[in-house]
Amino acid sequence: MDTEVLRQAPLFRGLDDEAVQALRSSMGTVRLRRGEVLFHEGDSGDKLYIVADGKVKLGRTSVDGRENLLAILGPGQMFGELSLFDPGPRSATVTAVTDSSFFSLAHDDLLRWLEGRADVANGLLAQLASRLRRANDVVADLVFSDVPGRVAKALLDLADRFGRTADDGVHVHHDLTQEELAQLVGASRETVNKALADFASRGWLRLEPRSVVLMDVDRLARRAR
Repeated sequence: MDTEVLRQAPLFRGLDDEAVQALRSSMGTVRLRRGEVLFHEGDSGDKLYIVADGKVKLGRTSVDGRENLLAILGPGQMFGELSLFDPGPRSATVTAVTDSSFFSLAHDDLLRWLEGRADVANGLLAQLASRLRRANDVVADLVFSDVPGRVAKALLDLADRFGRTADDGVHVHHDLTQEELAQLVGASRETVNKALADFASRGWLRLEPRSVVLMDVDRLARRAR
């Protein structure tokens, strides 16, 4: 796997060659087929993971069996960092949305690698703060935004990370089912489908299997506010 992916991760962005090689030598690799689970909510673990290739979803299950999709992550994005500082049960289940591969870094290896690299330690704190800020934004969206607004915001976020610009719009191959997209915005599939159909009728987007083409990003951005 290309070590350049490590430089995309917020924690390791801007590392020099020596730091990247030292980091890479401490990391393991994991590969999953689509639909395979890396770990379940409640499992013990002390490793951080960086997506090298593919997409994964982070989800939680309520006591009554309902599922909530917390995030979709792609190359360069990381998860599991909380276990490095607070070893304990995993807070989410991680499942491969597509065939995927990862770099893994254990708690003790990270601490050894951080010695003498204060800038990276500061970067880790910034990453944790960013994760907390995102969690606060999600809570605010659930309280203050209606479902169509949340759908528009989710599509723009997916486009920012996985989109490809073409003559007819921004092609976003998100690989999610309709149910998973609904879980991502915290609404029923019927309500999300209604919002998507409305956007399509207005000419803002075109729906395709496990993907969408955004044809009017400005209108979607205004609806997401």
